[in-house]
Amino acid sequence: MPIRSSLLQRIALGSIAVVLTSLGADTPTQVIDAGGLTFEAPGSWKASKPANQMRRAQMSVAPVEGDKEPAQLVLFAFPGGAGGVDANIKRWRDGFKAEGGNPPKVDKKVVKGKNVEVTRVEIAGHYIAPVAPGSQEVNDKPNFRLLGGIVQSGGTGYFLRLVGPDKTVSAASKGFDDLLASMKADTK
Repeated sequence: MPIRSSLLQRIALGSIAVVLTSLGADTPTQVIDAGGLTFEAPGSWKASKPANQMRRAQMSVAPVEGDKEPAQLVLFAFPGGAGGVDANIKRWRDGFKAEGGNPPKVDKKVVKGKNVEVTRVEIAGHYIAPVAPGSQEVNDKPNFRLLGGIVQSGGTGYFLRLVGPDKTVSAASKGFDDLLASMKADTK
């Protein structure tokens, strides 16, 4: 009987682990050091080498079923703040249009990181931002969403954007909110 009891215990523990994992419990994270700001991102988000010198961190979020492309998370850092919170939210909003070509609604609130306040931004609509900064070529992507986080710390403005297909970004919103709550600025 001890062997059968041990086997049943292992099966039960395995079943509990599967249920907890499916509920998001004990989801592994990865620590990203963006030079002056650190945060924890979901382990399933794929970090890559930043595409240019302006980016301090870059990650990809796999598309959910029905979406054809991943979402991309990038973090920029600018000494002096790059125009501040409102100017950057306007720039992000101008990269979208709502039905009828109108500016989209912007949801904005301040949330707490580990030792910083983060302005959280959410915008959805038809994505029309330039393909690259200063480029005349623009995106033409309906049903896109942006989740953003802005931190002003030590004279530097940190700007984090997660942009991609609406369903994929919406599915990643809890991971994004957890990431914002984990943000910590160097206090040197």
